[in-house]
Amino acid sequence: MSTQPKPPGTIYVDGDACPVKDEVYRVAERHRWPVVVVSNSWISIPRDGSVRLEVVPSGPDVADDWIAARAGAGDVVVTADIPLASRCVKAGAAVISPTGKPFDEGSIGMALAVRDLMTDLRSTGEITGGPRPFAPKDRSRFLSALHEAIVRISRRG
Repeated sequence: MSTQPKPPGTIYVDGDACPVKDEVYRVAERHRWPVVVVSNSWISIPRDGSVRLEVVPSGPDVADDWIAARAGAGDVVVTADIPLASRCVKAGAAVISPTGKPFDEGSIGMALAVRDLMTDLRSTGEITGGPRPFAPKDRSRFLSALHEAIVRISRRG
């Protein structure tokens, strides 16, 4: 009986407005992992058989639902969407924000609570500002976090 290596997981990218798609492509190519970019409209992706674009219909949470229905243990999800991150963490996927912050069972509850608090403050007219601008150190932290997640998953496989 021959034992074939376990195929790699998949990197799912919440593609609309994701600032680190090029970094995902580079790391995925190095580790030979397939990438699925999910978007509500056509976006440019590399002409590479390991990168696929999945265009889903427009609408609230359609892309999130598509990703959440497929991502699971052994996969990586790249998203800044906290509710989507929560769903994917519960499914067993490794989840990383574009700033390199990993979400896991220990951190997702607090992230959801902060998101809900900020939503409530905005609805009452409080000026809460927005997220800080994306910085070069965020890109570097993301590259490191994605590499580490892939290595960790590959070692378990």
